[in-house]
Amino acid sequence: MNSCPRCGDAVAAGQEYCVECGLRLPGGGAVGTGIDAGSGWIRRAVAGLVVAVAGAAVAVAASGKDGKGSQLVTATGGFATVSAAGTLPTPPQSVSIGKDWPSGQSGWTIVLVSIPQTAGRQTAVTRAREARARGLAHVGILDSSAYASLHPGYWIVFTGVYGSEAEATSALQPARSFVRTAAVRQVVQ
Repeated sequence: MNSCPRCGDAVAAGQEYCVECGLRLPGGGAVGTGIDAGSGWIRRAVAGLVVAVAGAAVAVAASGKDGKGSQLVTATGGFATVSAAGTLPTPPQSVSIGKDWPSGQSGWTIVLVSIPQTAGRQTAVTRAREARARGLAHVGILDSSAYASLHPGYWIVFTGVYGSEAEATSALQPARSFVRTAAVRQVVQ
């Protein structure tokens, strides 16, 4: 082709667009080069598939699991229950937890765990005893529904009562050794 089909302007061999009117020229770019412009994606897709399969094979081999052994239990709804034989360790009963949040007092604390009240207070007591046994001071439980600054419907296992956010933040590291998601929260009545 020596001219543009729309405007008739002269075009060079291999030119993709007409310089004059902007029309995309049929067969532009790859014409005369012997390269099929649409075939490169197939090679890239096959190469990507090979890499993905090889990566999956390496991951399976590295895990060292043959699919036998321990059973994975998944809860799909409702509440998970523990068999009578019990698979969870029983916390030491001799370790006591502190009292609830001081009456009429607002302040800052470190929240260790928030447990939905539907799971029962005993779950919160168990976690509080575990925290106390690990050496955290002034561990207690509060009902989040009684405090304006907390989302209602949870048992909050906390450690410490502080007068400022900075004071609570400075005591955060020991709490994070018990649970890495421990966070400073304001408690307002």
